[in-house]
Amino acid sequence: MQNEEGQNMDLYIPRKCSATNRLITSKDHASVQLNVGHLDEFGRYSGQFTTFALCGFIRAQGDADSALDRLWQKKKTEIGQQ
Repeated sequence: MQNEEGQNMDLYIPRKCSATNRLITSKDHASVQLNVGHLDEFGRYSGQFTTFALCGFIRAQGDADSALDRLWQKKKTEIGQQ
């Protein structure tokens, strides 16, 4: 919900898993949110990052590392990073 100034007034905004598009509920205590930093052509951090959220289901299945790798490979081509 937004107020008259356009500010978000909700107390809790649920996230979605980047790998499965499942909603990450407030009771999913196994979920994680990771920020992956972008590098410049010299391999230095450029100050930008991409955020990925993984639900507890993916982590419990042991697929978090492969899901994160797949998501980053796709995002890396979009942003033009080597």
